[in-house]
Amino acid sequence: MKNILIKNARLVVQMDNKRNKIAGGNIYIENGEIKFVGTGMPEEIKKNNNNCEIIDASRCVALPGFVNTHHHLYQTLYRNIREVQDAELFDWLTYLYTVWRNVNPEAVYTSALVGLGELLLTGCTTSTDQFYVFPKNQPGDLLDYEIKAAEELGIRFHPTRGSMSRGKSKGGLPPDDVVQTEEEILKDCERVIKKYHNPDKFSMCRIALSPCSPFSVTTGLLKDTVAMARKHRIRCHTHIAETLDEEKYCLELHNMRPVAYMEKVGWLGDDIWFAHCIHLNDDEIKLMGMSKTGVAHCPVSNLRLGSGIAPVRKMIENGVPVSLAVDGAASNDSSNMMRELKTCLLVHRIKSGISSMPAEDVLWMATRGGASVLGRNDIGSIEPGKAADIVLYDIEKLGYAGSVHDILASILFCGDSDIVETSIVNGKIVVKNGRLNGLDEHELYMKANKIAVEIAKSK
Repeated sequence: MKNILIKNARLVVQMDNKRNKIAGGNIYIENGEIKFVGTGMPEEIKKNNNNCEIIDASRCVALPGFVNTHHHLYQTLYRNIREVQDAELFDWLTYLYTVWRNVNPEAVYTSALVGLGELLLTGCTTSTDQFYVFPKNQPGDLLDYEIKAAEELGIRFHPTRGSMSRGKSKGGLPPDDVVQTEEEILKDCERVIKKYHNPDKFSMCRIALSPCSPFSVTTGLLKDTVAMARKHRIRCHTHIAETLDEEKYCLELHNMRPVAYMEKVGWLGDDIWFAHCIHLNDDEIKLMGMSKTGVAHCPVSNLRLGSGIAPVRKMIENGVPVSLAVDGAASNDSSNMMRELKTCLLVHRIKSGISSMPAEDVLWMATRGGASVLGRNDIGSIEPGKAADIVLYDIEKLGYAGSVHDILASILFCGDSDIVETSIVNGKIVVKNGRLNGLDEHELYMKANKIAVEIAKSK
């Protein structure tokens, strides 16, 4: 692995605790680790600089790579389906389950390459994924194909072994042929943890467990899953409070609101994070803040499905760890991480006031917020000792002309493309000149479209 010197960046946005920014900054990377950040260069680094790739960043803003905390990668093959373009969540799911039941290993692998590739191109260097569709006519190791794709692309990955155990015959939403028994689920959770989870510093793969939602799993599975996760010291994740339909479902089935139900089954704590959390009341927000239960905020998906706007500012004020996420590409038609940041910046000005969401707070959620929610202290900022996960945005383009008054904010307010100039993950360049390294993007595009058509026809 070559050492890397990022030289003379227009602005280095460190996202450290003091939110320092360095004009004309240099970043030195050695063996995947940031060794130096600042102006100038220490003599000892100059001496060890023979095997070094130099990146001229004088046109660029350097940011910590974004951390995406909720996704369904397989859905990149189900974008923009006409029948559900205007459907709310429960109707959207009911239709799409009948299409998703045809997912297979090739589809999972290809969709992961597409989704993770799009994330890398739009500033994300660490992503999670929630994979929960395991059709009875397919192999049980589908999650492994996502992990294979992540390894090939070089993205830092937190796959979550999802699950559905409550099919239609038991009062759930998904059809019975895409759910598994609790025994099948827990056995494979153990397998995936043993095979792939790496808790070490700078780990490129960490596993979490993620029953899909309160309306697709049993109470017993929720309890058993969190017990297993805590035995292995890993994290748990699920969807909560995304729609009023879900709230109604929980009240009818459990006689309590979603957050109260999750508290009852042991699903609050700093090792838990929930996707969405739109429909929370003040007491629930305070409870999540006190327990340090994390949130993956998915603004584009929430708007696309008409689900609502999460009370993010109120969450932050009450100490809830909040991160940003793209959600599945079938509900936002994209795996564009930068689009989530830009939407977050704007939508909360309607939800909670014009001054409620400064650009720097959005960038904090996308970097340090994501690292916190995933339980990592080795990513999320540009500091010595942290992993070298860094993205460069070229701001000397027409879309940024006239935005010199605040270079940091221009990344979100301005620009005519969300594509990074360079992306470095764990000290390796994975995007160069705005293109994925070692991957024919057009060939992948054609392959993904072919599979998407085949799957749709088999419905």
